[in-house]
Amino acid sequence: MHARVLRYLDEVVRRGSIRKAAEYLHVAPTAVNRQILDLEAELGAPLFDRIHNRLRLTPLGEMVLTHVRSTLREHAALRERIADFKGMRRGEITVAATSGLAGSLLPSLVHDFRSSHPGMVVRVIDLPTQAIVSAVEAGEVDLGLAYDLAPRPGLRMLAASEWQIGAILPVKHPLAHHSSLLLSECVGHPLILPAPALTIRSLLDEAFARSAIEVTPVAESTSMALMQRLVMLGEGIALLNALDVLEELDRGSLSFVPLRDAHLQRQTLMLFVRKGAELSAAASLMAASIESALARLYARKR
Repeated sequence: MHARVLRYLDEVVRRGSIRKAAEYLHVAPTAVNRQILDLEAELGAPLFDRIHNRLRLTPLGEMVLTHVRSTLREHAALRERIADFKGMRRGEITVAATSGLAGSLLPSLVHDFRSSHPGMVVRVIDLPTQAIVSAVEAGEVDLGLAYDLAPRPGLRMLAASEWQIGAILPVKHPLAHHSSLLLSECVGHPLILPAPALTIRSLLDEAFARSAIEVTPVAESTSMALMQRLVMLGEGIALLNALDVLEELDRGSLSFVPLRDAHLQRQTLMLFVRKGAELSAAASLMAASIESALARLYARKR
């Protein structure tokens, strides 16, 4: 089935060099190089342009890579079905999510899933939203989890839920006892905001503008972990949604007070897959587990 050469080629592209691919595969670089050269000889044309010790796929290489990755996905799915047929509950799932979700929501989800399916290997990679979309569409990951995606023909939504943005506060903060807050009540305190690159920031900026509120944050970041740590150190209050700091809220080390401004839209969390993709048994189990967990969390917040 040419499994070795297919995997070697895939890893060379992913790692950017034969040496790094060989290290990841735990084989000699000469073995990887020989497989690539043999494949190029068989095809009668180079797969890579070799420029200053760097490898760049040729147009033929791009075409072959698409076939290789499709074949590897089908091979993995076949092995999954064979394992199921033998009664073995083993498999691999790759989930792409934003860094905030990877750090706050997914640890408990992965733990619960692995408790029920100890033979499963779960890989979680954190990426910017558009990179998550690209990875799902390219079939590089099984599942994507991100906020506020515009409809795309290459994606199929499995689940979606809306989450209210609120103030993340130290538990003894004067505003922590409120049942809800307005943005105007928050601006009198030092604000820690998501960086403009994050989708939640555009929702906040629009609400500030429509309420004619000018804001100068004391800190901005793409890291939810950094923002929550700054809140715990007393640097200010952060504006996020509860899922971004789920574990800290469960431990009682932070408080969440929802914002009730009419102009502030909620974030829509979406679980999605590549349209037309046949999910492996493992990926289907993981998707169902995530859907169930989100439904429980959504019911709890209400």
